[in-house]
Amino acid sequence: MRFPRLFAACLAFAAPLLALAQPAPAGTVTTPQVRAELLAHAPDGVQPGKPLWVGLQITHQPEWHTYWKNPGDSGLPTELAWTLPAGIVAGDIAWPTPKRIPIGTLVNYGYEGTVLLPVPLTVTPDFKPSPFSGEVPVKLKATWLVCKKECIPEEGEFLLKLPVRSTTALNGPAFDAALAAQPKPALPDTGIVTASSARIDGDALALTVQGLPVQLRGKTLDFFPELGEVIDNGARWTQAWNGAAWTARVPLSPQRSASPGVFPVVVAADGQGWRSELKVAGTWPAVAPPATVSPALEQALRENAARPAAPAVGFATALLFALVGGLILNLMPCVFPVLAIKVVGFTRHADDRRGHRVSALAYTAGVVVSFLLLGGVMLALRAAGEQLGWGFQLQSPAVVASLAVLFTLVALNFAGVFEFGAMLPSSVASLQAKHPVLDAFLTGVLAVAVASPCTAPFMGASLGLAISLPAVQALAIFAVLGVGLALPYLAAGWIPAVARMLPRPGAWMETFRRLMAFPMFAAVAWLVWVLGQQSGVDGAGALLAMLVALSMLVWALTLRGRARVALGALALAALVGVTWTAGGAITRPAPAGAVASSDTRWQAWSADRVGQLVSQGQPVFVDFTAAWCVTCQYNKKTTLANPEVLAAFDAGRFALLRADWTRRDPAITAAITQLGRSGVPVYVVYRPGRAPVVLSEVLGVEEVRAALSDL
Repeated sequence: MRFPRLFAACLAFAAPLLALAQPAPAGTVTTPQVRAELLAHAPDGVQPGKPLWVGLQITHQPEWHTYWKNPGDSGLPTELAWTLPAGIVAGDIAWPTPKRIPIGTLVNYGYEGTVLLPVPLTVTPDFKPSPFSGEVPVKLKATWLVCKKECIPEEGEFLLKLPVRSTTALNGPAFDAALAAQPKPALPDTGIVTASSARIDGDALALTVQGLPVQLRGKTLDFFPELGEVIDNGARWTQAWNGAAWTARVPLSPQRSASPGVFPVVVAADGQGWRSELKVAGTWPAVAPPATVSPALEQALRENAARPAAPAVGFATALLFALVGGLILNLMPCVFPVLAIKVVGFTRHADDRRGHRVSALAYTAGVVVSFLLLGGVMLALRAAGEQLGWGFQLQSPAVVASLAVLFTLVALNFAGVFEFGAMLPSSVASLQAKHPVLDAFLTGVLAVAVASPCTAPFMGASLGLAISLPAVQALAIFAVLGVGLALPYLAAGWIPAVARMLPRPGAWMETFRRLMAFPMFAAVAWLVWVLGQQSGVDGAGALLAMLVALSMLVWALTLRGRARVALGALALAALVGVTWTAGGAITRPAPAGAVASSDTRWQAWSADRVGQLVSQGQPVFVDFTAAWCVTCQYNKKTTLANPEVLAAFDAGRFALLRADWTRRDPAITAAITQLGRSGVPVYVVYRPGRAPVVLSEVLGVEEVRAALSDL
């Protein structure tokens, strides 16, 4: 087999590890909804006793908003988690005064436009700056919920390095404005006055706030409770002035869950707020019972609990499923060309029985070790809290692009554009002949790399069990999966009857080798499409340009004399230029709405949406899928597009939900795990009052129709 196996296999071996590489934290995170930036204000450097502020500034797109510390009837407050050097302590967010954001009958409290959430940092005497650096690293992991009509949870990791001795005062005006917008304490302005208070008045709370500025008297004020689930935010309330005291009567929430002794509030006018802690007098009414689910959903949950649990896949069965699933992986369009050419290579040296056996064992070792490495990385990351499953590395655009480069090189080699020996010095090119065992081992690594996007029948149940087992048993399942993938080559090497079934060598072998280039080129086209789902059309276009320049470089290196030097230099310059100017588009997330679904039958999945539909008595069919999953795309274009299946969906009034796992999504990972699976595809039928029904990975029309019509 004359293609650059050493280079290609090493690249394939490294590809899963690229999924672990996360973008380095920066000072700014931009999404289609907001631009979030970590700012600092240290006018006297980082010194004990000196003022030091940091804060997250969020600039919202028009009509989008994030939330205050009490978000109101819905929403979540922005959360900031700091990683700071020893001796530096972060305080609480100095929340600016929010605004009321009514949505239908609900009222939320939050921010639109641009808001800075400042946080004071205290530099204690224990702070010791690094003697090797004059900078202090400030790391922030922030999470926020940004809403318009829909809500999108977002997060970002930020890093700033502040000089210890030099001033950092560029953002001073922004911090001054944010701190000025923070509510001021409401204090008595003259004489002896009655303290501010709150009093239980039937089903309402009567408020009295003293000590407000004189210029506010007579004005209508906004009112913001700092505690949630106490008052009815959307109900009508009244306010009035009684001399210097501002009074209000605010209805209590029917779902009130707290009875505080002190009720802190903020009153505001023209964006400026004043804060007062009101001591509550009187007896709180009884707290409302916890919110209950609808009767339909409660009945469904009760029936589900009464149903016996489906028998779990046993360990021995999981091993058998892993073996069969690994064997079926050999039929995948990416794996088959590599395996076919390797096996057909036996016919070149039919009498070298011992060499074939050693090569088969080395290939098997490469496959099994790669599966163990991939499985070990996945299990380790899950143990560390990451929500990952089978195929997790394909959720990284960098890995998808690396595989596209690998497949392009393999396809060009199969097509006869270049030979390994002609591209490298003789000492390197002869490594394949000198080390056939290493060559076979690395071919096994390559087979795993090209098989990783696929989930074969029987694999789902076995891998779903693996993630719940102790590490040793889980890795045993991955090892048996590798044995299944290597089994055809192992059989050809060790069973003479299988080797005798192979065709005799001849000119047909070169034709067959070149024919196998086309499945590899098809795989490249598919990977470019996958990247387009992840990074948009700009990312796909950048990858295509890189592959064209790479192909030209490979071709140029096969030439002789001056043409090789001149065209090689031109191709290398084109490759470097494309990578430098457009390479960033490959890993950049696609803009919201850039990849739209052409099938209007399907809605976006969410766990809440499934529960809502089922509680309303509607059956649901969920397709857990990903653009990089070959089996998913096959099922989508065949069984799920079959007129009989679509008619069955319509007849049963099924809601069709699609959970797209192309990029990492912890919610989807958690849902898949609960169903006893670790990767896609997963197809599930939900009905009121019944346990979910999980279908097989490779769908058949009759299987789906039977599942949909099961009463």
